Amino acid sequence: MERLRSSPLHANISTALDKHLESIHEVQARRKDEIVNASSRQRHGPPRCQDERVVLALAVALQALCLATRKVRTMLWCAFQMTLPK
Repeated sequence: MERLRSSPLHANISTALDKHLESIHEVQARRKDEIVNASSRQRHGPPRCQDERVVLALAVALQALCLATRKVRTMLWCAFQMTLPK
């Protein structure tokens, strides 16, 4: 889009994209923790408190990803609107 405009876009757009990528990595890490915890639970028995913390951390990460996705969609729509010819 910057090439189409022949000028740089607003700094908030790249910031929103960076935060979205960070949120994706956070969800991936929490999901990995959940998988590791589930596989170790099968071997040792059910420690319920730890399971709830891992699932809660995943839920928080998903909520942050949802918010970041909304923001990045809005930012990309704005960037697209600024790129269109008048």
